[in-house]
Amino acid sequence: MQPLIRHRGLVVPMPRANVDTDAILPKQFMKSIERTGFGAHLFDGLRHLDPWQPGADGARRRLDPDFVLNQSRYAGASILVAGENFGCGSSREHAPWALEQFGFRVLIAPSFADIFFNNCFKNGLLAIVLCEYDVESLAQAATRLPGYALQVDLPRQTLTMPDGSSLRFEIQPQRKDLLLRGLDEVRATLELAAHIRDFEQRHRRQRPWLFSDVGDPHAGAG
Repeated sequence: MQPLIRHRGLVVPMPRANVDTDAILPKQFMKSIERTGFGAHLFDGLRHLDPWQPGADGARRRLDPDFVLNQSRYAGASILVAGENFGCGSSREHAPWALEQFGFRVLIAPSFADIFFNNCFKNGLLAIVLCEYDVESLAQAATRLPGYALQVDLPRQTLTMPDGSSLRFEIQPQRKDLLLRGLDEVRATLELAAHIRDFEQRHRRQRPWLFSDVGDPHAGAG
């Protein structure tokens, strides 16, 4: 994961409510055992006018010109302003994978589904909860003003608008620390590997009877 400290990005507005994980990444694109290649299928059913067919030439599918990510003015956007309950539905971690691989680093919404919200931080995405009024104001500005961008300052926990005004957001300290260092929970735990080994060795010395038969499945057999 790439650390997220300060980020300036173009904003794309998608203020519809209850966008579920199957809309973010449809189930038919979850067959790969790899963790890459999902960005190309982000919002597939919303981006296209005709459904995906196995084996069909994807280049011939018709794009929906009204869908926001198909509009050239939002090309390269890395900040998504979404509606309430974004990421509801199934708990698939592929949804934040697809968002991150498409190029998004920051998601802003009035609310997120709990599991999706947690999965965002596990995969390097900053999910920010703001009040409905502020989210609506950001979405309207991004719709009205081409090239509308925000400056995200994670250490200060602020969003700065083009006019210099700013909003403060909240984030749990542990999540903030992991994003700043570009670590997921597994890698953060591995940083403590030496301490874990020391504890295991001390525990074994202090309570050897707990480990007397470990490693010998036939110990004690008559």
